[in-house]
Amino acid sequence: MKTSSIASKSIRHIMSVDVEDYFQVEAFAGVVSRDSWEQYPCRVVENCHRLLDLFDSYGVKATFFTLGWVAKRFPGLVREIHDRGHELACHSFWHRKVDSLTPAQFRDDTRQACDAIQQAASVRVTGYRAPTWSISQRSPWALEILREEGFAYDSSIYPIRHDLYGTPGASRYPYTHVFEDGQRMLEFPPATARVAGMTFPAAGGGYLRIFPLVYTSWVFRQFERAGRPLVLYLHPWEIDPGQPRIAAPLKSRFRHYTNLDRTEGRLHALLQRYKFGTFRDHLVETGYTVWSAAKGAAAGFPREVAG
Repeated sequence: MKTSSIASKSIRHIMSVDVEDYFQVEAFAGVVSRDSWEQYPCRVVENCHRLLDLFDSYGVKATFFTLGWVAKRFPGLVREIHDRGHELACHSFWHRKVDSLTPAQFRDDTRQACDAIQQAASVRVTGYRAPTWSISQRSPWALEILREEGFAYDSSIYPIRHDLYGTPGASRYPYTHVFEDGQRMLEFPPATARVAGMTFPAAGGGYLRIFPLVYTSWVFRQFERAGRPLVLYLHPWEIDPGQPRIAAPLKSRFRHYTNLDRTEGRLHALLQRYKFGTFRDHLVETGYTVWSAAKGAAAGFPREVAG
């Protein structure tokens, strides 16, 4: 498989939400077993409602990468996200790192998640984001499986170095995976910044919370000067400073709890300043034909992909 670069025509940025609860994150995977998830008080519905209301107040639509476990337990939330005009996409079922699974386990997990989302909202999802950005050099086979399962795009490859994830050297801007049989699938990396020849994470999750807003705004300007869409991401629990505290190693607690009380204010500032839409919006605006509802149906990809 090879990749081809994507030229840009639009600077509408992409807003995305990874729909998972505070106890389901990778930072706590060592102290919170999946068997115990049912024991924790869920806050994902209330927090998603707050995000939906916030987006409504700015007329913004977002892509919600939804955990299958959440969709199965709270189908009404998934229907509401869809009914309020947002895009639903897949974030796995059990929030397990892709590179910890076999190809068969990954395919099964992805199918379970898509089924739960589609059962809740009667809509086929065409986008995927791996838990903890865990599609990397250790799991390139996952992209083939996503393509075989009929996904139009992926947003899992983070072009940075990190102790938990990252694919150093990957493109910072949207590009196309080209498979041996000639089929293609889009890749949308999360936002990064280039500083002194090095690539740093930006504008999402803990990086939105921990780094100053002036840094985030500078990164937006970098992308806008390049005429490229920036992919911003966050989690519902990141606007919830009152969430229960989980006993975990110091590094995990720092990553998860720092500046939870600042996320919503920073999000307001960005929504006021920049234009956002969904991945689906971007595909339509740049002339893509998304995969049809029939699994594996062919999609029309232009020679050049507008990024």
